[in-house]
Amino acid sequence: MMMYICLTGPAIPVGVDVQVESLDSISEVDMDFTMTLYLRHYWKDERLSFTSSTNKSMTFDGRLVKKIWVPDVFFVHSKRSFIHDTTTDNIMLRVFPDGHVLYSLRVTVTAACNMDFSRFPLDSQTCSLELESYAYTDEDLMLYWKSGDESLSTDDRISLSQFLIQKFHTTSRLAFYSSTGWYNRLYINFTLRRHIFFFLLQTYFPATLMVMLSWVSFWIDRRAVPARVSLGITTVLTMSTIITGVNASMPRVSYIKAVDIYLWVSFVFVFLSVLEYAAVNYLSTVQDRRERKMRERARSQSLPCTCGISQTRTMTMLDGTYSEADTNSLAGYTEEPMVPDEEQEELHEVPEKPEHMVVHLSVSSESTTTKKKKSLRALNIIQNTHAIDKYSRMIFPGSYIFFNLIYWSVYC
Repeated sequence: MMMYICLTGPAIPVGVDVQVESLDSISEVDMDFTMTLYLRHYWKDERLSFTSSTNKSMTFDGRLVKKIWVPDVFFVHSKRSFIHDTTTDNIMLRVFPDGHVLYSLRVTVTAACNMDFSRFPLDSQTCSLELESYAYTDEDLMLYWKSGDESLSTDDRISLSQFLIQKFHTTSRLAFYSSTGWYNRLYINFTLRRHIFFFLLQTYFPATLMVMLSWVSFWIDRRAVPARVSLGITTVLTMSTIITGVNASMPRVSYIKAVDIYLWVSFVFVFLSVLEYAAVNYLSTVQDRRERKMRERARSQSLPCTCGISQTRTMTMLDGTYSEADTNSLAGYTEEPMVPDEEQEELHEVPEKPEHMVVHLSVSSESTTTKKKKSLRALNIIQNTHAIDKYSRMIFPGSYIFFNLIYWSVYC
């Protein structure tokens, strides 16, 4: 036969204490935690008092719980919870001769925890497990911590792979529902600080190494296009993989996390190293084109020729001051000693001689070299591709070190 309690008098005080057996897991993706605990309730029901000469209590299993009144405590914001039943229901009821009752059960509960990942993975999280009566307001049932802060005890062996458990503490307050009224609510609060070493090995060190690897291209010859391009693409793709792997294990929050700042800044550095070579390659092409045009213009200005119709080509040597390029450009001409003008006229008067072409060359190597040097000095430093690589070797590492100093000073 069921026993009911008439709640017409003052509120029934129900003391609570908790022993945390284990903190099983913390899920960032689902924003929840799983905890196994012993939940104990203390109250007095005079209808259960009995006479005992030895003043000893009587202990019962879970079968008696269904036949008497027990507090209807539930876990607020819980997602899943169950009472262990191996090898039998983990429920204990102890009744004392004066009517005091101890009701204990072993429960595993998964509850929500609102986490802030703005400093992830250099963050600390505070989660709460909340207990409350489901049906009885504070006018009918008064929940309280039986021994204050000592009502919560934990196992010293509790540990988590990614977190350091800093402290457990209890609080209590009233919760208001517009349709039903005020209820007593008890809180089990615990603070967790994340271990950073795992993320240093898995995220920060690889990202830093990829950025440093992208700087190697500054020391590679600018003409080694396959080497520099493949190195840049490899580092960019690796950084993309690291970013994707980190975000896959995190909830899709709408704000920027600390790890996002570090990874995306590192990605920008890697991407800029690729753009740096694109600029070097483009300016190299432009510079080579300008130098080629300068050489062609200098050659055309210093090699005037007087040509006549002829069947044999001869080259008249004037002063013998030629560069190798000039000699190569005159391939096909046969050398002929200089002939005075009077003798040339006599040769032209002889009809038996075939017509020929005399090329007069006057090359001044000194003037050409001077023009080239002046033109090279006039080139802007930005067009000097060697200067771009030279300054990148200093600017890129210096900027990245400065960023790291600011980053770790802000978030540590």
